[in-house]
Amino acid sequence: MEANDYTVQVEESTNLTAVKDQYQIPPALQSCHTAIVDGYIIEGHVPAAEVERLLTERPDIAGLAVPGMPIGSPGMEVEGAAAQPYDVLAFDKSGNVAIFASYGN
Repeated sequence: MEANDYTVQVEESTNLTAVKDQYQIPPALQSCHTAIVDGYIIEGHVPAAEVERLLTERPDIAGLAVPGMPIGSPGMEVEGAAAQPYDVLAFDKSGNVAIFASYGN
């Protein structure tokens, strides 16, 4: 995110479950990183372009998630390995989930 001109404040936690619970991130959407950007939850390796789109469009959702750590998602590039297709999912506090963007499909 810093490479895309976002100011990042890192807060290390040894209890990731508590962080996921605090922000009510559905278990199926959880990943390794949780960020809060202008009130939205960003879970996992969400591309900066989708965060920018989120902040421009400002939909009535809780946030975006890329579950797991798909190869080829931002920060998960592996030299010599083909990128895996993945979806960026939008979710709300009621548990509704929809595809926000798709990569590599």
